[in-house]
Amino acid sequence: MGSLPILPTISTSFIILSAAAIAIGWIQIKQRKIEAHKKTMLLAAVFALFFFLIYAARTIFIGNTSFGGPEDIKIYYTLFLVFHIILATTGAVFGIVTLLTGYNNKLAKHRKLGPITSIIWFFTAITGVAVYLLLYVFYKGGETTSVIKAILGF
Repeated sequence: MGSLPILPTISTSFIILSAAAIAIGWIQIKQRKIEAHKKTMLLAAVFALFFFLIYAARTIFIGNTSFGGPEDIKIYYTLFLVFHIILATTGAVFGIVTLLTGYNNKLAKHRKLGPITSIIWFFTAITGVAVYLLLYVFYKGGETTSVIKAILGF
């Protein structure tokens, strides 16, 4: 097996760190450690932001890697990827709203959204790691084309 690609490995690590921080923050709030919870959830958001910035920059300048595994399972990978993208988008929106409700002291709404957001984010992280494994560990990734090259032709 060859070496793993650096940017996808780093960005996937940040999403794992984000999910771990959310789990820690969940424990902290159950223990009524409110200030620690705030700091940990902010750290989780920073990790998620780092993931997004690396992912977006890579997508724009380097591109996305197509599935390089067996053709007969490509449709299942694609469906799984679509599910992950929907989860990630939903999780990001919920995450921003949940952070804002906490920051603005709208705690009744925050308490309702927090557990839902956390569960969505855990599934996002799990499916994101699965996508990474399918693209770079279990199978050799397919072609990578940048958005700029695809749109502008250079």
